[in-house]
Amino acid sequence: MAQTKIADVRAKTPDELQEMLVNLRKEQFNLRFQRATGQLEATGRIKEVRRDIARAKTIMTERVRVSAKQA
Repeated sequence: MAQTKIADVRAKTPDELQEMLVNLRKEQFNLRFQRATGQLEATGRIKEVRRDIARAKTIMTERVRVSAKQA
């Protein structure tokens, strides 16, 4: 799975972002578990997932700030 583009993340609805975040956290847990047991082959995927989580959280925070300014 390739790294998520920021434009793709911005196009998602808040519910889709939340679902994406949950899925990424599950994947991150699984990757950490594989690394601990010595079964992880794609070590670079950990970094990609971590950055994708940061992207999703950043967009969510931006949307909260914009809605707070408008209110």
